[in-house]
Amino acid sequence: MDTVGSTVTATPVWVSDGTGGLGSRVLRLLAASDRATVVEPTECDVLVWLAASDADARAVRRESALAGLAAALDDHPQVKHVVLVSSAMVYGAWANNPVPLTEDALLRPDVEFPFARQLGAAEQLVDEWRMSRPGRSVTVLRPAVSMAADGTSRLASALAAGMGQRAGEADPPAQFLHLDDLATAVLLAIEQRLDGVYNVAPDGWIPGERVRALAGAVPRVKLPDRLNEVVNNLRWRFQRGPIPPGLRSYTRWPWLVANDRLKAVGWRPVVTNEQAYVEGTEAKWWTMVSPKRRQELALGGLGASLAVIALLVVRGVRLARARRR
Repeated sequence: MDTVGSTVTATPVWVSDGTGGLGSRVLRLLAASDRATVVEPTECDVLVWLAASDADARAVRRESALAGLAAALDDHPQVKHVVLVSSAMVYGAWANNPVPLTEDALLRPDVEFPFARQLGAAEQLVDEWRMSRPGRSVTVLRPAVSMAADGTSRLASALAAGMGQRAGEADPPAQFLHLDDLATAVLLAIEQRLDGVYNVAPDGWIPGERVRALAGAVPRVKLPDRLNEVVNNLRWRFQRGPIPPGLRSYTRWPWLVANDRLKAVGWRPVVTNEQAYVEGTEAKWWTMVSPKRRQELALGGLGASLAVIALLVVRGVRLARARRR
């Protein structure tokens, strides 16, 4: 494309999945860019792999997604740069995590959650691809929980539903990234051919109690942490809980990330944590109730919650006895 005093050649780019909430946003940004253009995979110089950015709540069949990335790299030797959208989940959620995590932190994904392990494997795969031939570069983006009104994945929905909902100890702080901001990070990685790992998150984070307030959650029944774990397992088993056991650590311990490295190369988040969360989740009826009525309902709900917990515990005991027989 001609510009005043110079000629700029648009980089040919192939986006692996342009149908999802993130992919459609990336394609729109590329259409408006004078430095990149979308082409067929056989003609691309830059490969943008978004298939790892979405998953269902149980994170099944992730091996096939990893195989797809490997095949794409093998089938297109002309590619010089890869942009991989991974996740901050690869750091794992642990009580001793530094706050916030930088890109130099060790990767310690929860072993009970296959999706996070697969993302770590995908990162290793593209790094090996980069080192196998001179002139190659890779951008790995590790976003926080990414949401939008028209593109929140089932995985993000499950995480949002589980955050700020613990019945035992205090809830950890959380981060929520809008897909618009993640898409601009992808575009920046393409246009500048960033080489390295970059966290993607808004500035700061939301305290656990604030997440609970935004969710419109009812006052909770305080339980000992061990009993809380038993109740949550039973709730999930009987499809009464929002989050599977493999994801539970990500709602129990912090995994907040710093965005300084990406901001240093020109990226700026536009949407706050609170705004992304509110847009990406559905408002609950509880938020529409007056404070007085909310208190009345909470008192009534306390007894109901205890009854439900007792029922779940009894069912669990009966199942255990039946299995021993």
